[in-house]
Amino acid sequence: MFSGKNADGFLPVVDEWFASSVSAPTAPQSQAWPLIQDGKHVLIHSLTGTGKTLAVFLSSIDALFNQGPPTRKGVRVLYVSPLKALSNDIQGNLSAPLSGPI
Repeated sequence: MFSGKNADGFLPVVDEWFASSVSAPTAPQSQAWPLIQDGKHVLIHSLTGTGKTLAVFLSSIDALFNQGPPTRKGVRVLYVSPLKALSNDIQGNLSAPLSGPI
C-alpha cells in the first residue's frame, strides 16, 4: 500500500478513529476500500445500513489527509446522495469522523 499507511491502507489517525468508533469493517467496506485506494471506480451494492457511505467517506477523508493542504482551487471530492438520505449521510458519515480525534 502507501508509505505510512496501516495494513488496511489508511493513515494511522484514520484507522484509530475507525477502530474506536466503529471497530470492525463490514463486508462491503472491506471489499471496497482496496479498490477505492487503488483509484478504481467502485459501485457498492448492498443493503441499507451496511456501511457503503462510510466506506466512501472514510476513503475520501483519508485521501484528503494524505494529500495535505490543497495546492490549487477546485473540487477534490464529489459525493452524490439521494436528497432523502443526504442529512443522515452528512451527519453520520462525514460530521462524525471529522469531529473525532482526527
